[in-house]
Amino acid sequence: MIHDLVLATHGVRLEPLAPEHAPALLALVDPDLWFGMTSPVPTSVADVEAWVDAARRADGTLAFAVVGEDDGEVRGSTRFYDLVPAQGRVEIGTTFYGRAWWGGVTNPACKLLLFRHAFETWGLRRVALRADARNTRSCAAIRRLGATPEGVLRRHRVAADGSVGDTAYFSVVDDEWPDVRAGLEQRLAAFA
Repeated sequence: MIHDLVLATHGVRLEPLAPEHAPALLALVDPDLWFGMTSPVPTSVADVEAWVDAARRADGTLAFAVVGEDDGEVRGSTRFYDLVPAQGRVEIGTTFYGRAWWGGVTNPACKLLLFRHAFETWGLRRVALRADARNTRSCAAIRRLGATPEGVLRRHRVAADGSVGDTAYFSVVDDEWPDVRAGLEQRLAAFA
């Protein structure tokens, strides 16, 4: 859904995903980076624009471009989805960053922003994250955030290449948020 939420910390800004982000996002994408996504690898600006449009139209979804706070350089994209306020839950995902931002401040800063908004502004009880179980890099990154593994849903997802895979599920619940927040802030302090 179209929204106007902007969040920023530690040199990273999340701004509403828009068609003008498409060319920069396309430049970050390659088949290996896109591995585990359920949509086809975008190969043109029009493909990314269609992907952006679908995200903006999806109910219960707030999609973001991830940009450098100082330079405005597009680093990737992430989103809230399956937002169900009455049930106190949301998921974070469809996240990717250009390789230049892997292993740095970008992912923990984005997750701090998203978790903080979900727990402290919206007052939710649960934030879930998931990844294709074959994507060991993403699963390890989710664990480093402090999320608790919940299990694997077998044969749960069809990848863009048509292969059927399992989905690894993780979550952070409101009781765990103070410790997760402290861990993320400690990680981010190392980059200051």
